[in-house]
Amino acid sequence: MANTLFNAHEDHLRLNTISTIRCYSLSMKKFGRFFLLLICLFLLLSRGALAQKVPQNFADWLERLREDARSAGISQKTLTAALANLKAPEPRVIERDQNQPEKTLSLQNYVATRVSQERIAEGRLMLRRYPTWLGRIEQQYRVQRRFIVALWGIESSYGRHAGKYPVIPALVTLAYDGRRGDYFRKELLEALKILDAGHVTLSRMKGSWAGAMGPFQFMPSSYRHYAVDGNGDGRINIWGSVPDALASAANYLAKAGWKNDQTWGRLVKLPGKFDYSLIGLETRLPLSRWQALGVRRSSGRALPRRNLQASLIVPDGPAEPAYLVYDNFRALRRWNRSNSFAVAVGTLAGSYAVNRAK
Repeated sequence: MANTLFNAHEDHLRLNTISTIRCYSLSMKKFGRFFLLLICLFLLLSRGALAQKVPQNFADWLERLREDARSAGISQKTLTAALANLKAPEPRVIERDQNQPEKTLSLQNYVATRVSQERIAEGRLMLRRYPTWLGRIEQQYRVQRRFIVALWGIESSYGRHAGKYPVIPALVTLAYDGRRGDYFRKELLEALKILDAGHVTLSRMKGSWAGAMGPFQFMPSSYRHYAVDGNGDGRINIWGSVPDALASAANYLAKAGWKNDQTWGRLVKLPGKFDYSLIGLETRLPLSRWQALGVRRSSGRALPRRNLQASLIVPDGPAEPAYLVYDNFRALRRWNRSNSFAVAVGTLAGSYAVNRAK
């Protein structure tokens, strides 16, 4: 009886085991199919992503660019002149793009390298050299001339370093090979439109390795939105006409929200015990409130008694210089989204005249 019960129990266990194995085998088969499906899907997606990352043949890419340009209304004559001799990306541009300096300068070092005594002296010279044009532009666009000239100095050392790279090959290279291909492709099409409209010849269309043009380093899209005919000759020539370049820069700042009854900001001193949670462009307080919090001009004097909203920035950390910045600082950041750039422009502008009211 015991053996019979034992055998029956053993048979029951055997049946359960076989059933479990079958279920496990079936589950594994299903899992295997599911896993195989995942692998196939991954390979398909990876292949698509890889195809997007791996540059296609340059000649084929260039032909598709021509098609897009023709669809955008650019003439065949312009395309032939601008693209006919391009056989490969420009190695110099690729090298510059791939070897940009990784080290970030502190704000103090950035300003010190750009607001030199030589640059200050040359800016004063430019203010004396172009008083008529600067006066007209200042009146028309409501942007103080010292800031226009300071931008000129920071961007290109008053036109001396506007760039010698042919713009079209540079933009073609960056659109084809660069990390921001879509962005540079749009800029390339804008540059071709500038050529097609006859604003500049191909031989004179030169700029930085990244395609920025003229004394104020306008990208082609900035040219379309902001460049103007400053001297009234019917052309918009930011490469060879100082009035056009100055007026275009002023127009940019005006459209960025410039206020000609204000400066950009100022260097300030903070009290010993200060609430650093108030630092940042997202916080705006009236000057009277900053005064009450113990903030003073760098000389130790009280802040101006004006109804201005200001933000406090301390770019290099609590122990480093602090700045109260106004709306015009934000307008400068529309030009270049860098606190260091905006402070450098403002500092240079304030350096042109001694004892200028700020």
